[in-house]
Amino acid sequence: MKLQIQKKITICFFLLGILVFGQAKKPTLMVVPSDAWCIKNGYVLNFDDQGTMVQIPDYQKAFQQDTDVLLVISQINGMMADRGFPLKNMESAIKTLKSNAAEDNMRVSKDAGSGVSESPIDALKKVAKADIIMQLTWVVNKTGPKKSITFNLQGLDAYTDKQIATAAGTGAPSFAAETPVLLSEAVLAHMDKFTERLQAHFDDMFENGREIIVRIQKWDDWDGDLETEYGDDGEELGYIIEDWLAANTKNGRFSTTDMTESMALFEQVRIPLYNDQNRAIDARRYTNELSKFLKNAPYNIPNKLVMKGLGRATIILGGK
Repeated sequence: MKLQIQKKITICFFLLGILVFGQAKKPTLMVVPSDAWCIKNGYVLNFDDQGTMVQIPDYQKAFQQDTDVLLVISQINGMMADRGFPLKNMESAIKTLKSNAAEDNMRVSKDAGSGVSESPIDALKKVAKADIIMQLTWVVNKTGPKKSITFNLQGLDAYTDKQIATAAGTGAPSFAAETPVLLSEAVLAHMDKFTERLQAHFDDMFENGREIIVRIQKWDDWDGDLETEYGDDGEELGYIIEDWLAANTKNGRFSTTDMTESMALFEQVRIPLYNDQNRAIDARRYTNELSKFLKNAPYNIPNKLVMKGLGRATIILGGK
């Protein structure tokens, strides 16, 4: 009797494990046309990146003037949805950006009156809040009446821009005229391995934390620095910040890339994906906790938190 009960318990745990595995969290994705494709096809605009003019994709123009963009992205979205991956719709994100544009254009800093400096792709990532950006490039090849498509699909970590998966190739020549059909045929053979790499990256983030970059700087008129000592033990501020990171990163994982009296750079800072209430944690929310830690006693250091993209945060010590 006891043996039968033990067998039933073992089977229940086995089935529960299968159920939990089947419902494992998957990364949220967003598919975008690549910079190279947009520039090659003339969907670009000039962007002033702190005094340097750079050419960046004009996604709205691409969606408005090239019907293939919407169809091709919808095709890839469908393939990912079939494999159970949640998706953010790029066209919807662009509309949200447009509605925010007027407010952003009117926003200026409190002190200097300077405008908001943010690239369109950073703004798009912020609105979509996707874990992974799937960047797609495609070229239609013509040989007589037949067509084929060459594609390059890159999976990029939205926080670090690191490439985590790629699929590339050329489909078989076909009489099919529709670009989405050609793309689907070309991509299909590569999709399973591609999604496996995406899931492996997300599983690593779930286990070891999401990777971000934290930079500490100081205003020129602040009379303190990272070598200022606090407390009875006279510990320097730079070491105090390192101790906070060690206590608040996933498994204490981060790297101090640079540390001087006026700045510090921490890379590979691993933050949890979710808090105790199962709420997603992003770089801004995480770094805001460090900002509040420094503002409170016994340090009482006023500071300003500045974000660049989803995964790069800078805390400037000495004022807002």
